[in-house]
Amino acid sequence: MISQKAKYAFKALFALAAADAEGGRQIQEIALAEKIPRNFLEHILLDLKRHGLVSSRRGKNGGYRLLKHPTQITVGQVLRIVDGPVAPLPCLSRTAYDRCSDCVDENNCQVRRAFADVYRAQVAVLDSRTLADALAAGDPDEAGAAAEPSRRLAVG
Repeated sequence: MISQKAKYAFKALFALAAADAEGGRQIQEIALAEKIPRNFLEHILLDLKRHGLVSSRRGKNGGYRLLKHPTQITVGQVLRIVDGPVAPLPCLSRTAYDRCSDCVDENNCQVRRAFADVYRAQVAVLDSRTLADALAAGDPDEAGAAAEPSRRLAVG
């Protein structure tokens, strides 16, 4: 399950993607429209800014805007920025690998094997699905029912 912080980050990014043609959006405007606590949103946008996804500009015509096109921002990228590694086990993580302290033999670990294929499939979907894909999709329940099982992971 994604965190509330990640959910807010996605809402803010979708709001910025929708406003991209018009220019930046004020933080207060996003907070009100998306029902995100302003202070929490400020921290989220600063994280996204540090990672090069958004920029900010002060002044009357200022606000936040996307630095990359929505087709260039993946769901997996955002999740890792906001929530950290997405692997169910530290020994499977590509970005934060750590050997499990109770593991005797990683190559023959049954727990690792049980989650390895699921993790690879999840990462493939998260890293191929973009903000633009999510914006273009219809009802997640309808899309999920018609899509292959791996595609439903991204919307479910």
